[in-house]
Amino acid sequence: MRASVLRNGRMHFRDDVPEPVPGPGQVLVAVRACGICGSDLHFASHGADVLSLTEQMTGGAGDGGMGIDLKEGMGVDLDRDIFMGHEFCTEILEAGPDTDTYRPGTLVTSIPVLLSPNGVEPLVYSNATIGGYAERMLLSAPMLLPIPNGLPPTHAALTDPMAVGLHAVNRSGIERGETALVLGCGSIGIAIIAALRARGIETIACADFSPKRRELASAMGAHQTIDPAQGSPFDTVAPAVVFEAVGVPGIIDDVMRRAAPGSRIVVAGVCLQPDTVHPFFGIAKEISLHFSLAYDAGEFAESLRAIAEGEIDVAPMITGEVGLDGLGTAFEDLADPEQHCKIIVTP
Repeated sequence: MRASVLRNGRMHFRDDVPEPVPGPGQVLVAVRACGICGSDLHFASHGADVLSLTEQMTGGAGDGGMGIDLKEGMGVDLDRDIFMGHEFCTEILEAGPDTDTYRPGTLVTSIPVLLSPNGVEPLVYSNATIGGYAERMLLSAPMLLPIPNGLPPTHAALTDPMAVGLHAVNRSGIERGETALVLGCGSIGIAIIAALRARGIETIACADFSPKRRELASAMGAHQTIDPAQGSPFDTVAPAVVFEAVGVPGIIDDVMRRAAPGSRIVVAGVCLQPDTVHPFFGIAKEISLHFSLAYDAGEFAESLRAIAEGEIDVAPMITGEVGLDGLGTAFEDLADPEQHCKIIVTP
C-alpha cells in the first residue's frame, strides 16, 4: 500500500506499507482527503522537543475533551518511520468481525483516535498505527460520523481544524457585543475567525505580517485586518477577548502588558520554547488567561454540521492539493505564508 511517512525530519513516499486489517469494532476505510496540519509541520521540525516536553508533563497531557491521554499515546521512536495525518475524510470499504456500521461506500470522518485491544491509539504520530497520509487506514466504528449534504471530501477533511477554532472560541466565553482580536492568521487563527463569525460576533479584528493571510482572514469573516509592522493592534482595537495563535516567545507577555483591565486571553498557538511573563500585568488588570487544546466530540460534530450547512465556507482555506508522493514538497511550501494556508492530500 502507498503512504507517506516522516523519516529524519522529512516526508518520504513508500509503496510497501502493509495493508491494515480491521479488528472487531473497526472499519477499513479509503482516505479520500487529508489536510496537512501545522502540528505535523511542527513535529517534522521539532519532534524531539515535542516528545521531550510531553514526557516532562505529570498527570497526563490532557485531551481537549476527546478522552485521549496524549502522553499515554506518545511512545514514538524518531529513528523509525512515523505515520501521520489526522484531518481526514474517508470512505468505508469493509467492517471488521462482528462490527455494525454504515454500508460500504459511505463517506465518513472521525475524531483522530483508534480503539483497539491495546487501548486508545491517537491517530496523530505513530510508528505502527497508520494515519491519513496513506491510501487506507483503520477507524473505530462507534466514532464515525457520516458526511452530510454531499459535502466534498476536501471540505469535510477540514472538520478537525475548524473544531480546534470552535473549542478556542468556546473557551473564551465571548458574547455578542464584545470585540475579538485574533493574533496570527495561520490555520488556527483562521479557524478561530470562522468560528467567531459563525457565532455572530460583530467585531472581529486580526493581525498578521503576511498580506496573503490578512486577505484570507477577511474572506473567512474578519472585519478588520492589521499589519503589526505598522504598529501594535492594540493601538486601534480595544478587544474584550484576545486569541493568541502565533506561538512564539514573548507574545503572551506583550498581550498582557497591552490588554485592557478585565480582558480574557486564549492561547491557542503552540510554543515549544521556554517563555517569560510578568504576572504583575495579569494581577494588576485581573486578566483571565486560558489555554486551548484540540476539541471535544460535540465540537467536532458541530463543526462538521456548520461546514455542511454552509455556515462556514472552508473553500478559501484550500490553497493546494497534492498526492501522497507530493507531501515532501508540500511541507516545504507551507513554510511560506505567502504561498499556502491549507494543502489537501488526495491519495
